[in-house]
Amino acid sequence: MNKTILGIDNGLKGAMSFYDGVELMVSDIPVMTVKERSVLDVHAIIRLIKEDMPHHVYIEKTTPMPKISGLSGYSMGHSEGVMIGILSALQVPYTLVRPADWKKSMGCPADKDAARQRASQLLPHFSHNWPLKKHDGRAEASLIALYGYNKQ
Repeated sequence: MNKTILGIDNGLKGAMSFYDGVELMVSDIPVMTVKERSVLDVHAIIRLIKEDMPHHVYIEKTTPMPKISGLSGYSMGHSEGVMIGILSALQVPYTLVRPADWKKSMGCPADKDAARQRASQLLPHFSHNWPLKKHDGRAEASLIALYGYNKQ
């Protein structure tokens, strides 16, 4: 029996990838609009996680970055906290992983577009999930899931 690992690239434009060593299921993080602002759709996230209950989740750890606005930094930290809360409530074990750690392990440069290229090299059968530049979060979530799978 394969163990399913969930990799999460946090944020409103992030993604979630479930990987069991054979199949990869990729989804953009569900969001909804409230008062003209995008927010996480917590109920949809919970449904996604419950559909393919992972054995372990690897979440990209939010780190302070130069040139990022306070609002963006808050949003990323909020997303991380929501994910931790959901996983804790569902009693799913998780690990926060620094971008530098999973990227080094996966041989992935910092460039967002390079993540799509590296994901296509390591997961060639699933490259249809990140065809556009804006799908870098899907590629990163998939690489995080693969990183986590390799750690198990």
